[in-house]
Amino acid sequence: MAGHIQSLREAAIVTVTLSNPGKLNAIDLAMWEELAKLMRGLAADSTVRCVVLRGEGGEAFAAGGDLEEFLVRRATLEQALHYHGQVAEALDAIADCPHPTVALIQGACIGGGLEIAGQCDLRICSESARFGAPINRLGFSMYPGEMEGLLRLAGPAVVREILLEGRILTAAEAYAKGLVTRVVPDEQVVDEAYATARRICAGAPLVASWHKEWIRRLTTGVPLDEAEKAASFAFLGTEDYQEGLAAFLEKRKPEFKGR
Repeated sequence: MAGHIQSLREAAIVTVTLSNPGKLNAIDLAMWEELAKLMRGLAADSTVRCVVLRGEGGEAFAAGGDLEEFLVRRATLEQALHYHGQVAEALDAIADCPHPTVALIQGACIGGGLEIAGQCDLRICSESARFGAPINRLGFSMYPGEMEGLLRLAGPAVVREILLEGRILTAAEAYAKGLVTRVVPDEQVVDEAYATARRICAGAPLVASWHKEWIRRLTTGVPLDEAEKAASFAFLGTEDYQEGLAAFLEKRKPEFKGR
């Protein structure tokens, strides 16, 4: 059975599931292409407030790329450029999504799986989860367009350790190195990931998108110009801002509309 990407919506939360039965959710080229398309579509849907990415079952988030197809889909330079261009496109689609993204990580989060999780805003993992990219043992290097996200997340020292040593990290090690947001007992990880998503949904969706934009902008190291400083107060003209203040003063929960 070929791998595929599943999508399920419950209220404002969309779950995107990596599914490749029998291969620990290894990601093939068709899955990368499908993931990019799906994430671009979700990005354009203003009614979505959070996206949870996970692997099917509890054994793996994703155990890397589907190596079997490398012999026929990535055998030449032309094929490799196309293949990894599609991978980078999917990763960019996750990173560029205006809605908050949460990676729910169980089991193996290796190679391409680690790259996907690294592009999410938050990573909630089980104690038994494991992380790495031991591709040095396979004789190929990580594509720069894929390495970039891990560098932003954990920095060059951690990426050097992962790629040069090729060691598989425990959840505790991954947390200590900044690769994951939170580690919880295995039996609690699903509940905690969705509780995280619900907490996100309780906030103003425009504010969540703006926070993501400003975090990315500020990490460039380039000072803000006056127009950008003024733009940071765009919330003043929103209905959600008026609702948030009114709800606070009236001691009730706000009902945000995303406008």
